[in-house]
Amino acid sequence: MQFARRPWGRALAAVFFAVSGCLIQAAAAAERPRLRADDYLIHVNLDPKTHRMAAVARVKFTALDDISSAVFELHNALRTKEVTDANGTKLPFERNSSDSTIRVNLPATLSKNDSSTLTFNYDGVLDSADDSPVEGLRLANVGGEGTYLLYAGRWFPVSNFGVNRFSATINVTVPSGTTVIGSGRTGGPIQAVTAAEPALKKRGKKAEPQTVPLGGRVTYSFAWEKPSFPGTIIAGNFDLTTQRAGGSTVNVYTKPDRKQFAAAYGETALKEIEYFSSVYGAAPSNTLNVVELPNDTVPSAWAPEIAALAARAITDKTNYRLLANTISRQWWGVSVSPVTRSDWWLGDGFARYSEARYVESAAGEAGLQEAVKDMEVGALAYNNVPLASVGKLDPFSPEAQSLSTDKGGLVLHMLRWVMGDAAFDKAMQAFATDNAGKPASTDTFIKSAEQLYGNKLSWFFAQWLDSTGAPEFKNKYTVYRTSKGFRVTGQIAQDLDLFRMPVELKIDTDGKTETQRIEVIGTDSPYSIETFGKPRRITIDPNERVLKNSPDLKVRVAIFRGQQMVQQGDLTDALKEFQKALDVNKSSSLAHYRIADVFFFQRNYQAAANAYRESINGDNEPKWTEVWSHVQLGKIFDTTGQRERATNEYRQALQLNDNTQGALDEARKYLATPFQQERKQASTQ
Repeated sequence: MQFARRPWGRALAAVFFAVSGCLIQAAAAAERPRLRADDYLIHVNLDPKTHRMAAVARVKFTALDDISSAVFELHNALRTKEVTDANGTKLPFERNSSDSTIRVNLPATLSKNDSSTLTFNYDGVLDSADDSPVEGLRLANVGGEGTYLLYAGRWFPVSNFGVNRFSATINVTVPSGTTVIGSGRTGGPIQAVTAAEPALKKRGKKAEPQTVPLGGRVTYSFAWEKPSFPGTIIAGNFDLTTQRAGGSTVNVYTKPDRKQFAAAYGETALKEIEYFSSVYGAAPSNTLNVVELPNDTVPSAWAPEIAALAARAITDKTNYRLLANTISRQWWGVSVSPVTRSDWWLGDGFARYSEARYVESAAGEAGLQEAVKDMEVGALAYNNVPLASVGKLDPFSPEAQSLSTDKGGLVLHMLRWVMGDAAFDKAMQAFATDNAGKPASTDTFIKSAEQLYGNKLSWFFAQWLDSTGAPEFKNKYTVYRTSKGFRVTGQIAQDLDLFRMPVELKIDTDGKTETQRIEVIGTDSPYSIETFGKPRRITIDPNERVLKNSPDLKVRVAIFRGQQMVQQGDLTDALKEFQKALDVNKSSSLAHYRIADVFFFQRNYQAAANAYRESINGDNEPKWTEVWSHVQLGKIFDTTGQRERATNEYRQALQLNDNTQGALDEARKYLATPFQQERKQASTQ
């Protein structure tokens, strides 16, 4: 599963979700699961005032080996009162906080392929990131800024997170006036009942309400009968905006202060559903709930019929990229999911490239190229592990995130270049429809691609899935005059002996621009091209079709790694990475700006000011570094009691007329009222 990654260093990317995976040790991740959770019946009571939840969860599961115990993951903040078998007999169990698991000793050995049920009775307080399955990341919360129980939060007993598909009926009891969003709503709000357990004894397609009323509380019921990942619940006081088009219904749930943006997000969601349906086939449901999440959790989350975005992503400028990534998970997650964690890129990478494809449809070729450049950075940030080995990594590690999401997306982008648009689109739709509602493997996708391509693609996948590295192209050529114009004879060199890919050459001439597709095989590949006009410049891979190294990309990769280290609190190594970027490009405004940010956070104001000045005097890439450097310099002068110099910087920022990420708003704010440094203040960018 994927975190949407922009607020964590670059943009984009979702846990069920664009960030991706469960928190277990790498060795445990590689173990073959010994059971499969098939179906859940859950009744959960939520009390936002006390931040407490109490739940009873009945799990039907099947043994994949002969087993004498059953292991599930469960949030460490939740205390298990008892576990009973199908006969109501209490069973011994033990918790292991190191990997957030609970092991239940079965009354007798359960043979392979036999099924049984366990009922868990548990409760606890969920109000912080403490005891989260992912250290430092809040994935389950009751009350406060909002109530959300994300599947990744393991708020119910989970098996083989992100791989084990299951059906579920979930009854959620909340205070009257609360709206609850889940997968496959079947009823509610209805008058709540006094106890959960009687409701569990009569199981049908829908959870039946009890007749004993509980004042001031109501119950919502949700049922998702097709195996998928229907384990996310979001509750709160929401305004509802509903829009319909083309047989699809989009419900946008926002807090009152963001209701004015709901219509735009609903319209965009409908357009994205229409686009993805045209390239992948029908969505698994004709209903989608776009839901606002608090800012204290992941940037985005997904589940059947749910695309949730953090409040900071819901603004007057519709974040259509993040929304597209999250909505595409209805196909690449809800419908088709990975067989193993080594196949995780089939979700993360497919969603990332779906985002890029929608950008292309909305913003053209230039928009696609920008999205591809984003992916290139992540793809080469950790280039010592093959994508095929991602299942051996901690799924929440930066390495796994970059490989599964960005390199996975680029594999699809390059495959499209190899196959051609028509064959590629047919292969993607065939893979989506043939595997709808079930897990699929990388081998299954390869076979689907080869069938539509009409030839073997083992060389391609061996190179980009099983190997590491990317070429750095060099071009040597000579121009000859001919009777019909000119001939360019040259050779493309690169450093990977086994490399093979078609590469485009663009020849700018005095007349018509020429392009030609060259098969680059091995370290040296000759070519000869005829042109009418005199060649002026030759560009290798002008449209970013192939993952490749370059000085510019090395700068961006070093900065990206540095940003990730800042997020992890490793400022010393972050500065080393930023310095690596400057070693390649001494004028990099972005590298200087990131260094300045670290010094500003450390309150080393003189060093920060020097670095912000270097950023202003650098290559001005990206452009926003200039306006934000002036804003940050203004803050430094305010902090050091130099108000006149501070106002001068704010005015210079306003003169640039660049409001990227609210830079001008920030400048106006502190032009009116001096900036005051907080104890943990960092740059906005």
